[in-house]
Amino acid sequence: MRFGRRNLSLWLPLLALALLAAALPLEAAEKPRKSNPRLGFDRNEYPGDEQMRELRKIFSYSGYWLNSPPGTGNNGTTWTGKRKFMTSLGYGFLVLYQGRMFAELKDAPDPAALGKADAQAAIQAAQAEGFPRKAIIFLGHEEGGRLLPQQRLYVHAWIDAVNRSPYRAGVYCSGIPFREDAGEVVTTAQDIKAHAGRRRIQYWVFNDACPPSPGCSTEQSPRPRESGINFALVWQFAQSPKRKSISAACSGAYRPDGNCYPPEMDVFVDINSSKNSDPSHGRSKR
Repeated sequence: MRFGRRNLSLWLPLLALALLAAALPLEAAEKPRKSNPRLGFDRNEYPGDEQMRELRKIFSYSGYWLNSPPGTGNNGTTWTGKRKFMTSLGYGFLVLYQGRMFAELKDAPDPAALGKADAQAAIQAAQAEGFPRKAIIFLGHEEGGRLLPQQRLYVHAWIDAVNRSPYRAGVYCSGIPFREDAGEVVTTAQDIKAHAGRRRIQYWVFNDACPPSPGCSTEQSPRPRESGINFALVWQFAQSPKRKSISAACSGAYRPDGNCYPPEMDVFVDINSSKNSDPSHGRSKR
C-alpha cells in the first residue's frame, strides 16, 4: 500500500503510539524484584532507617532485639522504638531476647528464678514496643551441645513464664550436631525438645555449616527443615562474621572481611529462612 504525504502525516502519531505500547512490557520487566517472602535478616545493631529501606527490597522480615544483644554488654538495644517504622515498611519480625550464658548460671542459687525474672523483662519490653498478643518471643541460647542442669532450669522457667503471658515462647538455639567427649552426638534443639515435656515452643535454629547451608546467599531460600531440624520454624543459615571452624566450605560466598553482605549493600547481616514472612507474628496492629 502506498501512502501520500498527507496520509503519512496522519499515520505517524499512530505509529508513535504503537512503539510506546511495545516498550511498556520491557519497562515493567526492569522493575526491581520483590522481596522474598521466606527470607529475613538479623543483626545486633540497628542499621539505620535508610539501610532498612534498602534491606526491605530483599528481605521480608527482620530480627528485633528486646534487650542487649550478645557481646554488647548491658548497654541496651538500638532497636528500641523502631517497630512502628519497620511495620510501615511492611517488615515481619523475629522478636528476640538474649538469655543468660552458663557462666552466669553455674553458681546461681536459683536459676529458675532468674529465668522467670528475665521472662517478665522480655514480656514488659515486648509490650512497651507494641508487639501484639500471641507474638512469639525467642530466647537467645547461644551455647551449643546438651543443656546442663542449671541451663535447663533457666530455659524451662523462662518458657513457662512467657507461655503464661499474652505472648508465646520460642528458642533460638544451635541446630549443629555436637560430639560429646563420650562420643554421643547431641544437637541443642533436639535436646531442648526431648526434655520440654508438653511445653509449646517454636524453634529458630542456627546451622551455618556448608552443607547444609547454601552460605551467604540471597538467591536461595531453603526450607527450615533442610537445616537438619525438621521441626524448625526458622533457619539461620548464614552468620556475620563467618565462623571459620564451622563455615570454612562457605568461604567463597562471604566478603574478604568474613561478613555476609546482601548484593550491592555495605551493611552485613545474618540471613534466615522461614515458613512465612512474619515468623514472630509481630506485624499485627494493636
